[in-house]
Amino acid sequence: MGCTGCTTCGTGTPNGCKSNGGCATGGCNRLNTYDWLSSMDVVDTDPFDIVEVSFKNGAHKGFYRNQDHTRALTGDDVVVETGTGLDLGRVTLSGELVRLQMKKKKTSEKDVLHKIIRKANERDLERLAEARSLEMTTMVRARAIARSLELDMKIGDVEYQGDKRKATFYYTADGRVDFRELIRHYAKEFRVKIEMRQIGARQESARIGGLGSCGRELCCSTWLTDFKSVTTAAARYQNLAINQSKLSGMCGRLKCCLNYELDTYLDALEQFPKNADKLQTEAGTAVLVKTDIFKGLMYYAYQKESGRGKLYTLEASRVKDIKAMNKKGEKPADLVSLQVIFETDAEDIDMGFEDVTGVIELPEEKRSSKRRKKKKKPNNRDSRSNSSQNKSSNNSKSQAGDDDKNSGDHKKSGGKSRSRGRRRKGGRGRGNNNSGNKGDGDKS
Repeated sequence: MGCTGCTTCGTGTPNGCKSNGGCATGGCNRLNTYDWLSSMDVVDTDPFDIVEVSFKNGAHKGFYRNQDHTRALTGDDVVVETGTGLDLGRVTLSGELVRLQMKKKKTSEKDVLHKIIRKANERDLERLAEARSLEMTTMVRARAIARSLELDMKIGDVEYQGDKRKATFYYTADGRVDFRELIRHYAKEFRVKIEMRQIGARQESARIGGLGSCGRELCCSTWLTDFKSVTTAAARYQNLAINQSKLSGMCGRLKCCLNYELDTYLDALEQFPKNADKLQTEAGTAVLVKTDIFKGLMYYAYQKESGRGKLYTLEASRVKDIKAMNKKGEKPADLVSLQVIFETDAEDIDMGFEDVTGVIELPEEKRSSKRRKKKKKPNNRDSRSNSSQNKSSNNSKSQAGDDDKNSGDHKKSGGKSRSRGRRRKGGRGRGNNNSGNKGDGDKS
């Protein structure tokens, strides 16, 4: 079982279990392999000059030729040659087990071209720790650059080479991505040789690691190396509900563990009759509700208008007999006489403790007799009457004000009309005097 703390610390010491890399299950490597031949005092008569080297605590592995002057053994940190420089890893397998591992991965000895140069010294380990410390900041900056270029991709992990001359960027994308401009920005920003490698969602979760819904570390980050296709048919054969959130793993795909017990379920389903969803009886049509695969039981219920009724438990052999009768046109009376009845004697069951029902009585809970005073809330009728009164008073005031205004207007209008009448009368008199009776006026 690999510890997730090994990927975040530079020394390789796990942060969680604090056992300095000596877990009970074999170590804190992601894809850990146990070299059991190296711990035995057995002399290899036909030595094998190829060893397996692990990089970045099992992130990836490779096969290298172990030269005579190096004499590297299992567990040694070694400096190996690559196509672009030097890298530092740890020998995980040596001897005859490497031959079996190469056969499993379908790798021939002719394909192994690189060699182990020497064992790693303190300076090599310091440079490797410096390279590992740059990976997180590089990944954050790389994601920002990819987002600024509006590329539909996600940088999942960054791995520096041991000599810090090359950086491999692992990314996920739905399709092909034109990252030629992106590589120019990366080379200008980080000043190293850039390699872009596209991986799937499952490979990304294997590199990052994490805990599954079962509470254990992810299988893909600890021991699973080959990813087989998983379909919803595997869930249907195991009578699991097709719930996407429960059937999906950390990678967003269907869980790989759905295939672990699929063969066992398929072998058990061969004992059950096919097309047994409905059974015809004289009492009515029975519908299959659920199936207990490992106990060999099938649960039926009569189809009614108001829904399903009582469940009847039948063995798979009984269901086969009923299907054979239905093919002949015959029907059993009902399922009551054919069901399996489980009888359990409650007196014979030893629960491991004494029944204290009715022996121990708890005291009654004392409750306070004080009642909280409820605040009186105004009734709706009172509030409505008050509001209507207020409205009526306001209306009366407004009407009185309007009457005062109207009376004032009438007074003003009456004064003006009288003055106009006097002016008109005076004007007529003046006009008459001026018209021709001026002399008469003077005489009077």
